[in-house]
Amino acid sequence: MLSVLDEKLIKLNLNCKTKEEVISILGKLMKQEGYVKDSYVDAVLKREQIHPTGIPSKGIAVAIPHTDSEHVNQSAIAIGVLNNPVEFKQMGAPEISLYPQLIMMLAIDDPKKQVDLLKSLMDIFQNEELLIKIKNAKEKHEILNLLNFL
Repeated sequence: MLSVLDEKLIKLNLNCKTKEEVISILGKLMKQEGYVKDSYVDAVLKREQIHPTGIPSKGIAVAIPHTDSEHVNQSAIAIGVLNNPVEFKQMGAPEISLYPQLIMMLAIDDPKKQVDLLKSLMDIFQNEELLIKIKNAKEKHEILNLLNFL
């Protein structure tokens, strides 16, 4: 599978109050490393309003904010581990609020690859033990090791 992980795109102990703040921080990091275009953060924020990305999962809620491939230079996932959860609306049920502490922001350059990546992510979200290990990681390399199959 395509390698989408980069230690530079992992932020531990994030103190954010809103999903917009998390999306901006992770998006700017992806932009700084050349993975996404200038339009990426705004496109993710707009899409999140219409198509929320909060996912109820075993143990802890997660969110996978993303947008269309036209805003992406190279596929990557930025991972943010929050000290305190922030509100996201649930994917497919926007009337439900979720409070994830783990954000996996996706930048996919080829829409055909997105389906495979989402399947892999759904496997992660069904694994409570793995999610808790990711959330509790003290070092970026621990998360890379836990997710080395992506």
